[in-house]
Amino acid sequence: MPRYAQLVMGPAGSGKSTYCSTMVQHSESLNRSVQVVNLDPAAEHFDYPVMADIRELIQVDDVMEDDSLRFGPNGGLVFCMEYFANNFDWLEESLGHVEDDYILFDCPGQIELYTHLPVMKQLVEQLQQWEFRVCGVFLVDSQFMVESFKFISGVMAALSAMVSLEIPQVNIMTKMDLLSPKAKKEIEKYLDPDMYSMMEDGSNTIRSKKFKKLTKAICGLIDDYSIVRFLPFDRTDEEGINIVLQHIDFSIQYGEDLEFKEPKEVEEEPANLNYDEIFQDKVNG
Repeated sequence: MPRYAQLVMGPAGSGKSTYCSTMVQHSESLNRSVQVVNLDPAAEHFDYPVMADIRELIQVDDVMEDDSLRFGPNGGLVFCMEYFANNFDWLEESLGHVEDDYILFDCPGQIELYTHLPVMKQLVEQLQQWEFRVCGVFLVDSQFMVESFKFISGVMAALSAMVSLEIPQVNIMTKMDLLSPKAKKEIEKYLDPDMYSMMEDGSNTIRSKKFKKLTKAICGLIDDYSIVRFLPFDRTDEEGINIVLQHIDFSIQYGEDLEFKEPKEVEEEPANLNYDEIFQDKVNG
Protein backbone atom coordinates (compact mmCIF):
# COMPACT_ATOMS: atom_id res chain seq x y z
CA MET A 1 0.00 0.00 0.00
CA PRO A 2 1.16 3.56 -0.66
CA ARG A 3 2.17 6.04 1.99
CA TYR A 4 1.09 9.68 2.12
CA ALA A 5 2.89 12.94 2.82
CA GLN A 6 2.18 16.64 3.08
CA LEU A 7 5.16 18.91 2.49
CA VAL A 8 4.17 21.95 4.61
CA MET A 9 5.92 25.00 3.14
CA GLY A 10 5.67 28.77 3.30
CA PRO A 11 7.55 31.89 4.43
CA ALA A 12 8.77 32.22 8.01
CA GLY A 13 5.88 33.14 10.28
CA SER A 14 3.18 31.88 7.93
CA GLY A 15 1.92 29.39 10.52
CA LYS A 16 3.44 26.07 9.41
CA SER A 17 3.87 24.62 12.90
CA THR A 18 0.41 25.83 13.95
CA TYR A 19 -1.03 24.21 10.83
CA CYS A 20 0.66 20.89 11.68
CA SER A 21 -0.57 21.03 15.28
CA THR A 22 -4.13 21.82 14.16
CA MET A 23 -4.13 19.03 11.58
CA VAL A 24 -2.88 16.48 14.15
CA GLN A 25 -5.66 17.44 16.58
CA HIS A 26 -8.31 17.41 13.85
CA SER A 27 -7.17 14.01 12.59
CA GLU A 28 -7.33 12.59 16.10
CA SER A 29 -10.98 13.65 16.28
CA LEU A 30 -11.54 11.67 13.06
CA ASN A 31 -9.66 8.64 14.45
CA ARG A 32 -6.98 9.10 11.81
CA SER A 33 -3.32 8.54 12.57
CA VAL A 34 -1.17 11.48 11.41
CA GLN A 35 2.51 11.91 12.29
CA VAL A 36 4.75 14.97 12.03
CA VAL A 37 8.40 15.19 11.01
CA ASN A 38 10.29 18.41 11.79
CA LEU A 39 12.64 19.38 8.96
CA ASP A 40 13.53 22.84 10.29
CA PRO A 41 17.01 22.70 11.85
CA ALA A 42 16.43 26.15 13.36
CA ALA A 43 13.12 25.31 15.09
CA GLU A 44 12.96 26.13 18.79
CA HIS A 45 9.76 24.51 20.03
CA PHE A 46 6.45 23.04 18.84
CA ASP A 47 3.41 21.78 20.71
CA TYR A 48 3.01 18.40 19.05
CA PRO A 49 4.96 15.13 19.25
CA VAL A 50 7.28 14.37 16.32
CA MET A 51 8.23 10.98 14.93
CA ALA A 52 11.53 12.44 13.64
CA ASP A 53 13.39 15.70 14.25
CA ILE A 54 16.17 16.92 11.95
CA ARG A 55 17.82 18.60 14.96
CA GLU A 56 18.85 15.12 16.08
CA LEU A 57 20.92 15.00 12.88
CA ILE A 58 22.14 18.60 12.66
CA GLN A 59 21.30 22.01 14.14
CA VAL A 60 21.79 25.52 12.80
CA ASP A 61 23.30 26.75 16.08
CA ASP A 62 26.02 24.09 15.94
CA VAL A 63 26.87 25.04 12.34
CA MET A 64 27.03 28.77 13.16
CA GLU A 65 29.30 28.11 16.15
CA ASP A 66 31.74 26.11 14.02
CA ASP A 67 34.76 28.39 13.48
CA SER A 68 35.82 26.51 10.35
CA LEU A 69 32.50 27.23 8.61
CA ARG A 70 31.62 30.74 9.79
CA PHE A 71 28.07 30.72 8.46
CA GLY A 72 25.33 33.17 9.31
CA PRO A 73 21.72 32.08 9.98
CA ASN A 74 20.71 31.66 6.31
CA GLY A 75 23.98 30.11 5.19
CA GLY A 76 23.87 27.79 8.20
CA LEU A 77 20.36 26.63 7.37
CA VAL A 78 21.26 25.94 3.74
CA PHE A 79 24.30 23.95 4.90
CA CYS A 80 22.09 21.94 7.26
CA MET A 81 19.60 21.11 4.51
CA GLU A 82 22.35 20.08 2.09
CA TYR A 83 23.84 17.89 4.83
CA PHE A 84 20.38 16.41 5.34
CA ALA A 85 20.10 15.68 1.59
CA ASN A 86 23.33 13.67 1.83
CA ASN A 87 21.95 11.69 4.77
CA PHE A 88 18.49 10.57 3.66
CA ASP A 89 19.24 7.18 5.21
CA TRP A 90 18.71 8.85 8.61
CA LEU A 91 15.21 9.88 7.53
CA GLU A 92 14.46 6.44 6.11
CA GLU A 93 15.44 4.81 9.38
CA SER A 94 13.37 7.32 11.38
CA LEU A 95 10.26 6.82 9.25
CA GLY A 96 10.39 3.03 9.33
CA HIS A 97 8.39 0.98 6.84
CA VAL A 98 4.83 1.17 8.11
CA GLU A 99 2.21 0.92 5.35
CA ASP A 100 -0.50 3.57 5.01
CA ASP A 101 1.58 6.19 6.85
CA TYR A 102 0.27 9.77 6.71
CA ILE A 103 3.04 12.22 7.56
CA LEU A 104 3.28 16.01 7.70
CA PHE A 105 6.77 17.34 6.96
CA ASP A 106 7.18 20.72 8.70
CA CYS A 107 9.69 22.45 6.42
CA PRO A 108 11.93 25.54 6.84
CA GLY A 109 10.69 28.91 5.62
CA GLN A 110 13.65 30.08 3.51
CA ILE A 111 12.29 30.66 0.01
CA GLU A 112 15.58 29.79 -1.70
CA LEU A 113 15.02 26.14 -0.74
CA TYR A 114 12.05 26.09 -3.13
CA THR A 115 13.42 28.25 -5.94
CA HIS A 116 17.03 27.57 -7.01
CA LEU A 117 18.36 24.99 -4.53
CA PRO A 118 17.75 21.29 -5.31
CA VAL A 119 17.33 20.07 -1.71
CA MET A 120 13.52 19.97 -1.51
CA LYS A 121 13.21 18.51 -4.99
CA GLN A 122 15.63 15.76 -3.96
CA LEU A 123 13.53 15.12 -0.85
CA VAL A 124 10.36 14.78 -2.95
CA GLU A 125 12.04 12.33 -5.32
CA GLN A 126 13.36 10.30 -2.39
CA LEU A 127 9.93 10.15 -0.74
CA GLN A 128 8.41 9.01 -4.02
CA GLN A 129 10.98 6.22 -4.21
CA TRP A 130 9.78 5.14 -0.76
CA GLU A 131 6.25 4.90 -2.23
CA PHE A 132 4.97 8.16 -0.74
CA ARG A 133 2.31 10.15 -2.54
CA VAL A 134 3.39 13.72 -1.86
CA CYS A 135 1.31 16.90 -1.84
CA GLY A 136 2.80 20.35 -1.35
CA VAL A 137 0.91 22.58 1.08
CA PHE A 138 1.99 26.20 0.64
CA LEU A 139 0.95 28.60 3.41
CA VAL A 140 0.68 32.36 3.20
CA ASP A 141 -0.32 34.65 6.08
CA SER A 142 -3.73 36.15 5.26
CA GLN A 143 -2.77 39.30 7.18
CA PHE A 144 -0.09 39.87 4.53
CA MET A 145 -2.46 39.38 1.57
CA VAL A 146 -4.75 42.37 2.09
CA GLU A 147 -3.33 44.44 -0.79
CA SER A 148 -3.32 43.41 -4.45
CA PHE A 149 0.42 43.64 -5.05
CA LYS A 150 1.27 41.84 -1.85
CA PHE A 151 -1.15 39.17 -3.00
CA ILE A 152 0.64 38.88 -6.36
CA SER A 153 3.95 38.46 -4.49
CA GLY A 154 2.42 35.62 -2.45
CA VAL A 155 1.05 34.01 -5.61
CA MET A 156 4.49 34.13 -7.25
CA ALA A 157 6.11 32.51 -4.21
CA ALA A 158 3.53 29.71 -4.29
CA LEU A 159 3.95 29.32 -8.05
CA SER A 160 7.73 29.15 -7.67
CA ALA A 161 7.43 26.20 -5.27
CA MET A 162 4.87 24.51 -7.53
CA VAL A 163 7.10 24.75 -10.61
CA SER A 164 10.22 23.68 -8.72
CA LEU A 165 8.81 20.61 -6.97
CA GLU A 166 6.43 19.36 -9.70
CA ILE A 167 3.92 17.82 -7.28
CA PRO A 168 0.23 18.50 -6.56
CA GLN A 169 -0.01 21.63 -4.45
CA VAL A 170 -2.73 23.13 -2.26
CA ASN A 171 -2.30 26.81 -1.39
CA ILE A 172 -3.69 28.06 1.90
CA MET A 173 -4.30 31.44 3.53
CA THR A 174 -3.61 30.95 7.22
CA LYS A 175 -4.55 32.92 10.34
CA MET A 176 -8.04 33.74 9.08
CA ASP A 177 -9.18 33.62 12.70
CA LEU A 178 -7.00 36.67 13.45
CA LEU A 179 -8.66 38.91 10.85
CA SER A 180 -11.33 41.46 11.72
CA PRO A 181 -14.80 40.92 10.19
CA LYS A 182 -14.09 43.75 7.74
CA ALA A 183 -10.75 42.26 6.70
CA LYS A 184 -12.33 38.81 6.26
CA LYS A 185 -14.88 40.27 3.88
CA GLU A 186 -12.17 42.15 2.01
CA ILE A 187 -9.95 39.09 1.62
CA GLU A 188 -12.67 36.93 0.06
CA LYS A 189 -11.84 38.39 -3.36
CA TYR A 190 -8.30 36.97 -3.06
CA LEU A 191 -9.44 33.38 -2.51
CA ASP A 192 -10.66 33.00 -6.09
CA PRO A 193 -9.32 36.20 -7.63
CA ASP A 194 -10.00 38.00 -10.88
CA MET A 195 -6.43 38.98 -11.65
CA TYR A 196 -7.31 41.46 -14.41
CA SER A 197 -9.62 43.51 -12.19
CA MET A 198 -7.02 43.31 -9.44
CA MET A 199 -4.46 44.71 -11.87
CA GLU A 200 -6.79 47.60 -12.73
CA ASP A 201 -7.35 48.35 -9.03
CA GLY A 202 -3.62 48.75 -8.42
CA SER A 203 -2.56 50.22 -11.76
CA ASN A 204 -2.46 53.76 -10.39
CA THR A 205 0.34 52.84 -7.96
CA ILE A 206 2.69 51.69 -10.75
CA ARG A 207 4.43 54.62 -12.41
CA SER A 208 6.73 52.68 -14.72
CA LYS A 209 5.09 51.52 -17.97
CA LYS A 210 7.59 48.65 -18.19
CA PHE A 211 6.62 47.24 -14.77
CA LYS A 212 2.93 47.84 -15.46
CA LYS A 213 3.22 45.71 -18.60
CA LEU A 214 5.13 42.98 -16.72
CA THR A 215 2.57 42.89 -13.91
CA LYS A 216 -0.25 42.67 -16.44
CA ALA A 217 1.48 39.71 -18.13
CA ILE A 218 1.91 37.92 -14.79
CA CYS A 219 -1.72 38.50 -13.85
CA GLY A 220 -2.82 37.25 -17.26
CA LEU A 221 -0.77 34.07 -16.95
CA ILE A 222 -2.21 33.27 -13.52
CA ASP A 223 -5.78 34.11 -14.50
CA ASP A 224 -5.86 32.46 -17.94
CA TYR A 225 -4.51 29.12 -16.72
CA SER A 226 -6.12 29.13 -13.25
CA ILE A 227 -2.72 28.22 -11.83
CA VAL A 228 -3.01 29.44 -8.24
CA ARG A 229 -6.03 29.44 -5.93
CA PHE A 230 -6.16 29.70 -2.13
CA LEU A 231 -8.21 27.97 0.56
CA PRO A 232 -8.95 29.80 3.84
CA PHE A 233 -7.61 28.21 7.02
CA ASP A 234 -9.18 29.13 10.35
CA ARG A 235 -7.92 26.85 13.11
CA THR A 236 -11.14 27.41 15.09
CA ASP A 237 -13.37 26.26 12.23
CA GLU A 238 -13.59 22.44 12.15
CA GLU A 239 -15.63 22.41 8.93
CA GLY A 240 -13.10 24.64 7.17
CA ILE A 241 -10.21 22.47 8.36
CA ASN A 242 -12.02 19.40 7.04
CA ILE A 243 -12.47 21.04 3.63
CA VAL A 244 -8.74 21.75 3.43
CA LEU A 245 -7.94 18.16 4.42
CA GLN A 246 -10.36 16.81 1.82
CA HIS A 247 -8.66 18.83 -0.94
CA ILE A 248 -5.26 17.48 0.07
CA ASP A 249 -6.52 13.89 0.44
CA PHE A 250 -8.08 14.09 -3.02
CA SER A 251 -4.83 15.33 -4.59
CA ILE A 252 -2.88 12.33 -3.25
CA GLN A 253 -5.80 9.88 -3.60
CA TYR A 254 -5.84 9.08 0.09
CA GLY A 255 -8.28 6.34 1.00
CA GLU A 256 -8.70 4.92 -2.50
CA ASP A 257 -6.69 1.83 -1.58
CA LEU A 258 -8.50 1.10 1.67
CA GLU A 259 -10.48 -2.13 1.69
CA PHE A 260 -14.19 -1.64 1.16
CA LYS A 261 -16.34 -3.45 3.70
CA GLU A 262 -19.79 -4.58 2.66
CA PRO A 263 -22.47 -3.48 5.12
CA LYS A 264 -24.14 -6.30 6.99
CA GLU A 265 -27.39 -7.34 5.36
CA VAL A 266 -30.49 -7.43 7.50
CA GLU A 267 -32.02 -10.91 7.42
CA GLU A 268 -35.34 -10.68 5.63
CA GLU A 269 -38.41 -12.35 7.08
CA PRO A 270 -40.34 -14.74 4.81
CA ALA A 271 -42.85 -12.81 2.74
CA ASN A 272 -45.72 -15.25 3.49
CA LEU A 273 -45.25 -15.22 7.25
CA ASN A 274 -48.64 -15.18 9.06
CA TYR A 275 -48.26 -13.70 12.54
CA ASP A 276 -51.83 -14.66 13.51
CA GLU A 277 -51.12 -18.35 12.85
CA ILE A 278 -47.86 -18.19 14.84
CA PHE A 279 -49.60 -16.53 17.78
CA GLN A 280 -52.45 -19.09 17.71
CA ASP A 281 -49.98 -22.00 17.61
CA LYS A 282 -48.20 -20.62 20.68
CA VAL A 283 -51.48 -20.27 22.55
CA ASN A 284 -52.60 -23.82 21.66
CA GLY A 285 -49.17 -25.25 22.36
